[in-house]
This record gives sequence, C-alpha cells and structure tokens, in this order.
Amino acid sequence: MSDMISGIDGLSFEAAYAELESIVMRLDAGDLPLEDSVTLFERGKRLSEYCQRVLDQAELRVNQIGEV
Repeated sequence: MSDMISGIDGLSFEAAYAELESIVMRLDAGDLPLEDSVTLFERGKRLSEYCQRVLDQAELRVNQIGEV
C-alpha cells in the first residue's frame, strides 16, 4: 500500500473526492488490518488536504471574478 501515498497532485478534484469517499467507506467497514488502515488514513488525510486546497483556489478565483 505504499504506492497509495503518492500521486495526488495530478488528480482532478472529482477523482480525489471519489477516492476519499471510497477510503472513508473502507475504513468505516473496519475489516482491514491495522497497517492497511493507517496507510489508508494517511492517504485520506492527504486527499482531504488536497481537496481543500483545490476548493480554496476555486473560491479565490470566483471572488476575483466577482470583483471585476
């Protein structure tokens, strides 16, 4: 699962959000070994931060357009 930590910056917002939802469902199921759960949690945290950055950038762009 070490490959799951990389490769986020190239994702679209929609792909990152869909993967985040999938991770949340897998973690909620509670049937993963501890190491896999921790790795998924780390990936989910990075995806969440990435999605928030994308949303912040979109909000900034919308605000800038509104100022024109």
